[in-house]
Amino acid sequence: MFTGIIKNIGTIAGVNRENDNYRLTINHGLKDLNLGDSISINGICLTVVDFQKDQFQVDVMPETIKRTNLAEMSVGTKVNLEPALRPNSEIGGHFVLGHVDTTGKLLSREVTENSVLLTFSIPKKYNPYLVEKGSIAIDGVSLTLIAVTEDTFQVGIIPYTQDETILGSLEVDQTVNLETDILGKYIYKDLKRGYQDEK
Repeated sequence: MFTGIIKNIGTIAGVNRENDNYRLTINHGLKDLNLGDSISINGICLTVVDFQKDQFQVDVMPETIKRTNLAEMSVGTKVNLEPALRPNSEIGGHFVLGHVDTTGKLLSREVTENSVLLTFSIPKKYNPYLVEKGSIAIDGVSLTLIAVTEDTFQVGIIPYTQDETILGSLEVDQTVNLETDILGKYIYKDLKRGYQDEK
């Protein structure tokens, strides 16, 4: 489990493909990373299968490739990194599982005095899990929903988030990984079940 608070920006140093499987090599600046650890890469929970001081490798299955933006990455691509929660970790964002629901595209950027407003597309079937002032993870970053429509949503990123994550350099039409709030999913499921029981 993760919190959506990015600890480091890594760089993809290698992409090896064998049939439908990928192995990514990533340069990083993280501390206390070990073989077998879970790590969030752009919001995707993966396992460290090889490790050196400033570099690690992860294997990616076909289902993950289909559901996320990893297939679009190449050597030199920057990625958000967050190690998994430990018992003594602070929870600064919201609970992020690292199980990407879908992808969306950046539709627009609006620069304001204190932030940048980003509007993204999202498939309509995920709309029930979105609520204004609720949470969403975008490429692993925990953010608050400012506005929600049937198939879009808007968030704002402050200068710190622009500098410390890859969201600051996103371009219009770029694909991002989206994970809706797990609490929202459970609440929606319970309400739907209750409504069906009443019928």
